Amino acid sequence: MKLDLAGKRSLITGSSRGIGLAIATALAREGSRVCLNARDAGPVEAAAKSLGAAWVNGPMDDETEAGRCVEEAVTALGGLDILVCNVGTGQSVPPGSEDAAEMARMFALNLYSASNAVRSARPHLARGDQPAVVCISSIAGHAAIGAPTGYATAKAALNSYVAEMARPLAKETIRINAVSPGNIYFEGGAWWQRQQEDAAGVTAMLESAVPLRRFGQPYEIADLVCFLASPRTAFITGSVIIADGGQLVG
Repeated sequence: MKLDLAGKRSLITGSSRGIGLAIATALAREGSRVCLNARDAGPVEAAAKSLGAAWVNGPMDDETEAGRCVEEAVTALGGLDILVCNVGTGQSVPPGSEDAAEMARMFALNLYSASNAVRSARPHLARGDQPAVVCISSIAGHAAIGAPTGYATAKAALNSYVAEMARPLAKETIRINAVSPGNIYFEGGAWWQRQQEDAAGVTAMLESAVPLRRFGQPYEIADLVCFLASPRTAFITGSVIIADGGQLVG
């Protein structure tokens, strides 16, 4: 299936490694012109150079900085057709021990980073070619799976945000959807670290909790994001697609 992404102008936040970098790589492979983003300049510059892509650095959980990053990306790309909101983290305190400051940090990174990006990008997307937004959520936002409470709550809020924004954005022909990954493995990531510490425990978890009995790979999430961002899914908006190897139904 041809995704018709050639020439599309795409900004991918949180894209210096892992899922975000895989998404940027997949979009570039499809012929999209991509701009990477991350909080720190060094890693995102190196990732962008490997793709021959543009890059901007800055924290998307800060409204002012998010606006600057979007404007710089639009200038570099000459417009904007696709926005992928991938900033987020599940690194927090044990479930139920969050104080107000930690809850605020989780919401800033996992919800406001997306809402800030969408707010800033909206006028540019409205002038784009079949514009689309894809947010990266988590299965922790759908069910209690033992994730940090602040993280799970913020991802549930992100899912609600996607659903609520579908109608107002549709008036400007902008689609918005989300992908909720399960356990995704990549070097340097949380599951990579856990495997170094307790390989047997990780294997036992996969065999008991995930029907497909394996980790997902970043490219598998990236392929789904490309599909949702493409004109091939022009009648889909406000949806949250789960990609978890069957964990939530297992």
